[in-house]
Amino acid sequence: MRGRLIVVSGPSGAGKSTLIKAALASIPKLAYSVSATTREPRPGEVNGQDYIFLDREKFEEWIEAGYFLEWAEYSGNLYGTPEHRVNELLESGSSVILEIELQGARKVRERRPDAVMVFVRATSLEETRKRLQGRATETSEAVETRMSTAVTEVAALDEFDHEVVNGDREQARRDILGILNEIVEQGDENAKRT
Repeated sequence: MRGRLIVVSGPSGAGKSTLIKAALASIPKLAYSVSATTREPRPGEVNGQDYIFLDREKFEEWIEAGYFLEWAEYSGNLYGTPEHRVNELLESGSSVILEIELQGARKVRERRPDAVMVFVRATSLEETRKRLQGRATETSEAVETRMSTAVTEVAALDEFDHEVVNGDREQARRDILGILNEIVEQGDENAKRT
């Protein structure tokens, strides 16, 4: 029984991580693929749990070795998904969530056309700006960079299979749980037929 590959993407500040944590706590056959990054850890983040934190040289070695399912540069930092771990989780029967930005999502869609794509966004770009500024973890220049990227990401909405608008947090939680439960159940049904 092989799980399904699920890509969750959307602008910074959309609440993707919070919604994914809720889904992981509620859906037993769901697993999270930890991405690698060259960005500095935020307060409270744990290496190997939130991200695999690498320096740029090591990350580039992993690229050369073909270690990533996808990788991209976003806001001056490299991010990538270690492919071997994704494959292990899928083969174990878990459906796997990748939380990645638009460039990475597109690369996954090219390499794994069976991946299910979920887009999470705030109610507006102005709300996205408020959330980014409210984090107090970014410089004003970084917020502006993320905002210009957000415009491009929202414009790509039609490339995704599902959309979750995260305005009311409880409603957004119910929406993503409904979508992900359906995807996991479809994976189970497909496995039973084969």
